[in-house]
Order: sequence, then C-alpha cells, then structure tokens
Amino acid sequence: MEPVRVLELYSGVGGMHHALRESCIPAQVVAAIDVNTVANEVYKYNFPHTQLLAKTIEGITLEEFDRLSFDMILMSPPCQPFTRDLLIQTIENCGFQYQEFLLSPTSLGIPNSRLRYFLIAKLQSEPLPFQAPGQVLMEFPKIESVHPQKYAMDVEKKIQEKNIEPNISFDSSMQCSGKDAILFKLETAEEIHRKNQQDSDLSVKMLKDFLEDDTDMNQYLLPSKSLLRYALLLDIVQPTCRRSVCFTKGYGSYIEGTGSVLQTAEDVQVENVYKSLTNLSQEQQITKLLMLKLRYFTPKEIANLLGFPPEFGFPEKITVKQRYRLLGNSLNVHVVAKLIKILYESF
Repeated sequence: MEPVRVLELYSGVGGMHHALRESCIPAQVVAAIDVNTVANEVYKYNFPHTQLLAKTIEGITLEEFDRLSFDMILMSPPCQPFTRDLLIQTIENCGFQYQEFLLSPTSLGIPNSRLRYFLIAKLQSEPLPFQAPGQVLMEFPKIESVHPQKYAMDVEKKIQEKNIEPNISFDSSMQCSGKDAILFKLETAEEIHRKNQQDSDLSVKMLKDFLEDDTDMNQYLLPSKSLLRYALLLDIVQPTCRRSVCFTKGYGSYIEGTGSVLQTAEDVQVENVYKSLTNLSQEQQITKLLMLKLRYFTPKEIANLLGFPPEFGFPEKITVKQRYRLLGNSLNVHVVAKLIKILYESF
C-alpha cells in the first residue's frame, strides 16, 4: 500500500507530525503550514526535510491544494467558540462520517491533565466501525472528571468570595465548616482528597519519569516575590505525584492557572509549611516557603509530558519564554497518535 500523503495545517512545533510518526502508519507529510515564524523555526529544526509553508490557509489557492495531492489532513486550529459547529456542518455536507472525543493524557497513564476536544472524520457512507449511529461523543476507557483548569478556577472563586488579596493571609476568618472547610492553602478537604486519589492511581506514571536530571535548575526556581504574592494559588506537586494541571502558554511568566510547580525538597511537608505561616512577617514567610524549593517545570519536561520524543529539541536562539509559549499551545502526541491509528485502521 502506498504511504498516506498527509497535509499538516496549523503545524506549530510539529506535534501532529510527531504523532503521525508514533502511530507507525505508512505516511508522508507532503507539506506543513503555519504563520507563526518562531514555531516554524522549531518545526524546521526537527523536520528539516519537510516542505514548510509560512502562510495562512486563506492564502492558498485550490490549485495549490490540489497539487499537494493529499489523502489526510492533520490540524490543530486555534480555539474558537464557533469552530466546532462550522466544522461539523461542513464535513456532514461533504459526506464525511466523523467521531468526536474528549480526551486527556491521564487516560493513557500520563500524569498531566489536559482535557481536549478531538475529531476524526473519513469520507465514506458507512459509520466508523467503533461508532454507533446517533452517538457523537466517545472517551478512552478512563478519563478524569475534573477539568484541567478547575483547580485554578476554584481558587479564584474562593479568593473573590472571601475578598482577599492573593498575598499570603491566614487567619480565622478564612475558616468554614463542612466539606468546604479550608484546611490550608485555600484547599478544602474534598480537594485534597481528590488529589490524593489521583496520586494513588497506579495506572498513571509518576512525574519523576518525565523530569530532567542533568540541567541547572536554579534558573527555574520561583523567585521570592512570586512565592509571597501567589503562594495560595500554587498547584504544588512532587516527583512522586501522578498528576499535574494543564500547562498554558503563560507558564513561567504568570502563576495563576498556568500549570503546576514542582517541590524538589521532598522531605518537607507542604501542609506544615503553610500552617506555620500565620502571624509571621513577610521575610519569615519567604524563609518558610523557600524550604520547599519550588521550581517551574523546564520546557523539556513539559515536552516530555506532552509526549514529544527524546530527540525533540529547540534551536538555541529560542528563549525559555518562547518555548513555554509554544508548548502551551501544543497537544499531547500520544493521544493524537492513538486517534491517527484508529482512523487509519478504519480505511
């Protein structure tokens, strides 16, 4: 069988291309298209022999598309509220059968919550073999019920309800009763129980399997100013944890809702540190928080959690901030590889 000719739209740093390789189907990317010049530099660095077009899709004529003679389109378009309905309407009008998915890497044993919408479609009259007529949503066997951003949104709600600044502030007015009682760090017993359940799920790997051990980590330590201002908002994980929240493009520059931070002092109890902060001066609070040795995940570690292969890399001139931004817009390679294989096997 001839290799499948693949067109990659909104190619970014090449997550779809890496997923195509991981799927092991016979395929060739005939062209990749993206307008982001920084992303294109990274793509070319990793796929130097693939034709890369720096233009918008609207700027490509029908004749140019026809000359590419592709069999499959892979794309990760920008998030738009109207994209899904427009896409569904178009593919239905064109006679495609399709399947929608809500999937997170945790379904594949990866300790990173990144719930995403995916769609696969095939030009044929019969329904896809794994889809019963009338059903439009499907999941892998296991998927978490908590949205990746839920933790950050819950914290934001608590802060607004209690009229407090994000700076550290612990006093009796922050306490309430029942399941919503705040134990420490604005977390309730229910939330801590949920995290403990995630960490005890042996089907998910530990974070330590995705960490670097040969890099100078000093540049990734959280500065004292950030610790003091945002201590209540941090989602703190340890190398032995089996969870982390979704990393966004603002990671490394912003704290709130952008991703987990890693506690490297594993012999220090987070709960003890936070409960000891009451009535301390700011300098004393910082001293306590520094005991946790909190740092950002490195871009390479985030790429590992996203399923990029060990050989994936960045040109040296791409800054750490740019790397975070590019990875924050990316997807999970392992999840997409599964979907590509499912689609190919239905041919």
